Amino acid sequence: MQDFDPDVRGSEYVYKRLADHIEARVQANQIESGSRLPAERDLAREYRVSIGTARRATKELRDRRLVVTVPAKGNFIVRKVPAQGTAE
Repeated sequence: MQDFDPDVRGSEYVYKRLADHIEARVQANQIESGSRLPAERDLAREYRVSIGTARRATKELRDRRLVVTVPAKGNFIVRKVPAQGTAE
């Protein structure tokens, strides 16, 4: 899997590309179901994006029902992403 590069120009917003990257890591079993994601500030640092971008990526993952936020605990992966061409 390619590393995430926030400076690569594309047609997608950076937060969507970051959410896609994290989702791909879940699908590749690099991030396990039930795992806690790093805090948004740490995600921003790790992926070299702004805190706002990390926050929007986390919201995008919640909207996709891949992540759930537990108050005072963090963001957790709640399901596996089915591989393309397979049923969930």
